[in-house]
This record gives sequence, C-alpha cells and structure tokens, in this order.
Amino acid sequence: MSAMRYSLLILLAVILSPTISAQQHALNLIPKPNKVVYGEGTTQISSSMSIFTTTEYEDLIPLLADFSEIAQLPLKVIKKVGKKHQNGIRILPAIQQDNIPEGAYRLQIDESGILIKAGETQAMIAGIYTLIQIGLLEKDPSILPQLTIDDSPRFTYRGLHLDVSRHYMPISFIKKYIDIMALYKFNYFHWHLTDAAGWRLEIKQYPELTSKAAWRTHTNWKEWWANGRMYVDQGSPNASGGYYTQKQARELVSYAAAKGITIIPEIEMPGHAEEVLAVYPELSCTGKPYTQGEFCIGNPETFTFLKNVLTEVMDIFPSSYIHIGGDEANKQHWEKCPKCQALKQEKDLKTEGELQSYLIKDISSFLQDNGRKLIGWDEILEGGLPEGATVMNWRSEKEAIDAANMEHDVIMTPAEYLYFDSYQSDPRTQPEGIGGFLPLDKVYSYNPIPSEIPEDKAVHIIGAQANLWSEYTPVYQQVEYMVFPRALALSEINWTKQEDRNWKDFHQRLQEHYKILQKLEVNYHRPSYDVHSTVIFDKEAKTNTVSLSSEQNAPLIYYTTDGTKPSAHETPYTNPFLLSSTSTIKAASFIDSIRVSPIETIQLDIHKAINKKVYYNTPWEVYAAQNELTLTNGEYGGLSFKDLQWQGFTGSFDAYIDFERREEIKSVGMRFMQLPGPGIFFPDKFHVYISDNGKNYREIDVVKNEDDYNNPKLQFKTFQVNLAKPQMARYVKVIATNPKGGYLFTDEIVIH
Repeated sequence: MSAMRYSLLILLAVILSPTISAQQHALNLIPKPNKVVYGEGTTQISSSMSIFTTTEYEDLIPLLADFSEIAQLPLKVIKKVGKKHQNGIRILPAIQQDNIPEGAYRLQIDESGILIKAGETQAMIAGIYTLIQIGLLEKDPSILPQLTIDDSPRFTYRGLHLDVSRHYMPISFIKKYIDIMALYKFNYFHWHLTDAAGWRLEIKQYPELTSKAAWRTHTNWKEWWANGRMYVDQGSPNASGGYYTQKQARELVSYAAAKGITIIPEIEMPGHAEEVLAVYPELSCTGKPYTQGEFCIGNPETFTFLKNVLTEVMDIFPSSYIHIGGDEANKQHWEKCPKCQALKQEKDLKTEGELQSYLIKDISSFLQDNGRKLIGWDEILEGGLPEGATVMNWRSEKEAIDAANMEHDVIMTPAEYLYFDSYQSDPRTQPEGIGGFLPLDKVYSYNPIPSEIPEDKAVHIIGAQANLWSEYTPVYQQVEYMVFPRALALSEINWTKQEDRNWKDFHQRLQEHYKILQKLEVNYHRPSYDVHSTVIFDKEAKTNTVSLSSEQNAPLIYYTTDGTKPSAHETPYTNPFLLSSTSTIKAASFIDSIRVSPIETIQLDIHKAINKKVYYNTPWEVYAAQNELTLTNGEYGGLSFKDLQWQGFTGSFDAYIDFERREEIKSVGMRFMQLPGPGIFFPDKFHVYISDNGKNYREIDVVKNEDDYNNPKLQFKTFQVNLAKPQMARYVKVIATNPKGGYLFTDEIVIH
C-alpha cells in the first residue's frame, strides 16, 4: 500500500469516526425530537453529583423520581447560577443568550453532566421527560450518551381521551394512564365523565346523579344495552358502576398538572343524557323517565340544572376548556314538545338545529362569563357556532375546514384515524370491538392539517387527539390493549414536524419502546406474526403484484403460489412479486424453521368479468367505493369495509354484467363480509341468472347461507355457483337477498 493511500485511509477514519460514534449511540426517542447532535463519549451519573435548580422549576424536580439514578442525588435550590453550578444535574431557566425559542427546551449531556434549559414550565417538563425516556432506553441508565437536543412541539394541543361512562375505571389506573401520557409528551387528558351508561362525577347539589344515575343493572355495557337499560340505587345487590368524588377529582387534577397535563371534563348536553333524565325526568320533554336522551330546551329548569352542574365542575377543574359534548342529539322530541316549540317561536328559530344551537350558545356565554372556553363535537356547527368555541372534529375534514374558516380553533379527532376503539389487527383474531380497522401504520400516516385548508387558516388546527370509547373495554387492561402502542404514533404526529416523520424510522424506534411498556406493566397490543398481503392489480396487463408483511419489524415469511402449505423449505419473502394467472398464495411467519402464525391464504383471480361494467338494479348506499368499477376491478377488499374495495347495500343486491357478446360461463361467485357490530351481514340467498337478451333471465342456481348471524366476529364468505356443464350467455345477473336490514358488503363479482 502506498504512503498516500494509507494517509487517505487514516484521514477517512478520522472524518467518519464521529458518524460511527453517533450511530453507536443513536437513541430511539418517541416522539422524535427536532434536532439531536451526538457527541463521541458517554457521561456517567455518579453519587458525587448534585441536582441544581432555581425556584422557578423546584416543583418539577419530583418528576425525576422516574429516573432512580438521578432521584437519589441531593437537591440544591439556588437563587443565582454561578461557576460552582457548572457540573452535575442542572434544571435551569433559559436566558436570552441561550437563544432557546418560546416553547422549546435544550437538553445537553456532556463531560459536565446534564443540563436542561427552558423558558417555560411546559417546555421544561418536556425536557425532563426526554431525559427520563433516555434513561429507560439505555441498558445502564447511569451511563448516558453525550448529546445536545433542541426540541419543541408541532402542536400546542396533544390529547388522549377516555370514556369512563360506559365502563367505570379506577383512579389508580387513570393515574397510570396520565403517567404514560406524560412520558410521551401529551398535555391534555379529555375525561368523558357522563353519558347514557352512567354519570361519574359527584355533584353535591344533585345527589341522585351519583346515588342512582351512576349505577346500572348490568356490569357489561353490551348486556345492559340489550336488557332494558335501567338504573338502580347504589347499594342494590345488582348495582354496577361507580363515580369519582370531588375530592378524588381534585387530587387527579393536581396529579396531572404536576406532569404538565390539563384535564378537560366532558359533561354531555343536550343529548346522551338518559341517565340524568331517569332520575330528574322533569328535565325531559315528556316528563317521564326512560323516554328520551335529550334535555328539554324549552324548560328553563334545564338551563338552571346545567349551569349549577357546570359551576361545580369549574370549581373542580381549572382547565380553560370545558367540553359539553353536543353530538348525536335526537331532535324528534323537541319537534313535538310544546315548551320547545314555544321557545323556538319566541326566539325566531327556524329549525331544531337552531334550537340546539340556542342552548349551546347560552352555555358558551355562561362559561365565558366564568373565564372558560367551550369545546364541543363538530355537531355544534349545526345551527350556528357560538363565538369563541373550539370544535373537536370527528366526522369529515369538511367540518374542520368550515370551523377554521370561521376562525374557530379545531382539535382533530377523526374516527377514521384516531378512534382507538377500532380494531388494530385482524378483527378475526381480536377481542370483540365496535368495528372499524385502524392498524398502527394507518394511525401514523395521519396528518392533522387538512390538505384543502387555506394556508392562513391552518393556524386554527391546534392539534390532534385519539378517543377511546369504552363499550367493549370493560376493564383497564383492555383499555391499555386498545390504546398502546397506537398512542405512541399519535405522540409523534402531534410533536414532530411533518417533514421529519417517517413510518419505517418510527417502526424501527418503536421496537425499543416495547421494553418500556413492559417495564411499566402496560398490557399493550403485541405485534402480531400474522401475515398480511397487499395486492395491486394492473388492469391493462392483467397481472397482480403481491406484497407480504406482518406487524413484526423484520418478519421471516415463507410462501407458496400453488396452494400448498408453506414451510421453511419454501420461498422466503424478500420483495413484492408478480403473478399473471389465477393463483392461490399461502404464506406464514416463521422463527427459524418453526411456524409461528396461522397460514394466510390469498386468492388471486384473473377472471372474465374484469373491466366489465356493472349495471345496478338496486344502487349502493353510502359506501360507493369505486362506483360502477368496484366489483370488476380485479381486486378484493381487505379487513376494513372503508378501504374503497367494499361496496355497501342497505337493500338486496341486484345487478348484472353485459359481456357484449356470448361467453362461456363455468362459475359465478361473490365474496361478502359479516360484522354484526356495525350491522354488516351475509345475504341469506345468492341467486345467479343468465340471459342472451338482457330481458328474459333463467336462474341457474341458488346458494343459501347456513352461517350464524349472531357470531360477533368478522367473517368472510364466498357464495359461488359452479355449473356441472358450462353454459353460453351474454348477461349474468346476481341477486343476493338482505334478511337483516343492515348492510351487505361485497367486493368482486368473479366469473370464470
């Protein structure tokens, strides 16, 4: 080797060494910080160190109890930073020369120890939790990588919600929930305290809210819903429920505030009030219990009650935001109520929507008079939005854009991306849920800023929140299972700049956080080994490109394409592959040579009806998918009926295909979905007809459904007619009858 080449290698080694060091020490923080610069060495926390802070941040030092190696060090509260405070653990206010922006923090770990600086309490709390997370990620928390982090959040509102009405949750668990929220930089906890299933907060002026409206006949919400929906007195043998005393709620408010989290209480109005009207029926339009779920807006006592309740609520919760619900009110009783109609006429209100808005505006004024701001679900837009109200958007982006254009702040909580009561993995393998399909990668793909919002109005999108409705989460362990790790994806959505987010990078970092969740004894959803497929069909070439994956970070998948059972001796999956004929793929996950997942079967059909137009005798409803091209596009639907491959029908399915010439017909099949929770059922009969002229059809066969309609699990079934002898026909018509009055969902008419 020449001397010149040797010198070049030495020079390259010197240049690359910081990069290598940085790679070795790279952390897997979630959410991802704005900027991390790694040093070359490590810093050891020793017993000779002290913690230094000023009076501004003295109250935050107890947070370091979660970092035991630091928590045991002596604390010294100082009035002025001097030369003797240049080493150790320093939690100090930023000064102008630090150039730390408002809302940001700087964390430095170097030879001198650890230094966190920030100009505000919230920013300092974020910095402390970054340090705590570093300790949890390191094998030896007493030895930390040297680095500098400059960081601040993308959004000011970073929320998680919990419904404790459908199923009461103990205070001890809610504290744990808040602990995890703080670690991942959430700053708002939306506490859904009241709904039909039970009132959960002590209101001293109305004791029956907790002596009766908080208790029901059945522990399980689904059983209660299906069996009378009655409330009972506390102390009755079958009483099930619970409530939080004002003392408990105040303690929880303080506990959360110490960790940088504001608790927003939700008191539902004017709907979802069945439990209130069961014990105070005079506040309903009928005056009778168990007849409606909406307050009588024409009754002045309704306003007295609500304001008295909110007065006690505001005394407990210092949050500037008070949530009043405002969603899903049934307006039929107001239409028939003399009091409501009299008020409507007196105030010159045109619709029942304006009547609801009258109540919401009045309550908003009351809250503003008390220095608070109203939040409501996006239904509060109907009939006019009260000045200063914040909208919690859960339906379509249209409502969010409308509110922002009116210069109202908006918190994004879309059901499609952030309703954590949706299934997060194959519903066939999961505990019963309300429906929907929301895997981790879809959560992470969400951007809270709607693409169609005007740039000058985007400032009104102040953040995002995930909601956990608890119909199907009767115990806190199930809440944990549904929320985590999806909440970690949301933490990064809310904190990290959109351009700095990357799914593969997040998924890689997430692997290190499973050990944190284990250490915190969180019953999180473990990543499944089950194989999932993505099939992209090229209509022109009539080929399928198949991708295989699982929830594992680096899955080992073997597959076959001839319908045989896969083993470790088959083809290992490495990249998407292309198939140009009807095929049956079978795939499974392996660890070494042992199969650790069920065998996934993927059917690919290159059939006669592809690209042919479907003519509908009964139209689809709501779920149009890809309109007339949906059922002959060569692609099957996935696990979600919202994936634009499943077409929905509320009546019977009745449609035909015109081949434009006579074709040989050997078989006709359609696949249907069943998921009783949201009202999706198999047909009971599947009729196939053929015709040469499109007018005179003859039935060639009928298939009857023999499956159980009461099975709550997601199911798929192909209804298929196979002809003993092929027949010639130009037209093929299918009628699938709908016996349950719910939805029929189908994804492809397959004709061979």
